[in-house]
Amino acid sequence: MKKLCVFCGSSVGYREIFRETATELGRAMVSRGIDLVYGGGHVGLMGVLADAVLAQGGQVVGVIPQFLKDWEVAHSGVTELIVSQTMHERKARMAGLADGFIALPGGYGTLDELFEILTWKQLRLHAKPVGILNADGFFSPLLQMLDSMVAEGFVNATNRQLILVADGVDELLEKMTLHTPKPGEQWVNSEKL
Repeated sequence: MKKLCVFCGSSVGYREIFRETATELGRAMVSRGIDLVYGGGHVGLMGVLADAVLAQGGQVVGVIPQFLKDWEVAHSGVTELIVSQTMHERKARMAGLADGFIALPGGYGTLDELFEILTWKQLRLHAKPVGILNADGFFSPLLQMLDSMVAEGFVNATNRQLILVADGVDELLEKMTLHTPKPGEQWVNSEKL
């Protein structure tokens, strides 16, 4: 794995553990020779993560839409800054550059990115690993919701396993590295149509 795309907040959140986790992930990626692909901002956990990678001598590719660059939230110190015209183009570009995807804590944008890339995986549009770094249990309610979606028949149990989850950085990076793509089951149950 050469490049990981990380989805995370444009805010740092209220708890220091989120900033610490982003910093730890950045350092661990560089120690494993993994470059960062991310949303291109200097704010929030995005900025913390990019700064951690850069401080260790790592490579950072930011992808940011023009309107956010105009709002002066672009990180001026990244290795490469790619400017897209739309949010959709941004997500597609990040997906094309990365060998895998990790979600750190964040808000609507983070969940949008996570679920779009996860949907693409379910539809077999890519076979790259998708992981959640469950820093201090941040994603636990979301994971419970996903289990509920399986129990209610909206997500196939096999497809629920498409997400790699770990509480710690090293554990998640190890899972991402060892990931072997498996063919997923049908995402539509034709018997119930």
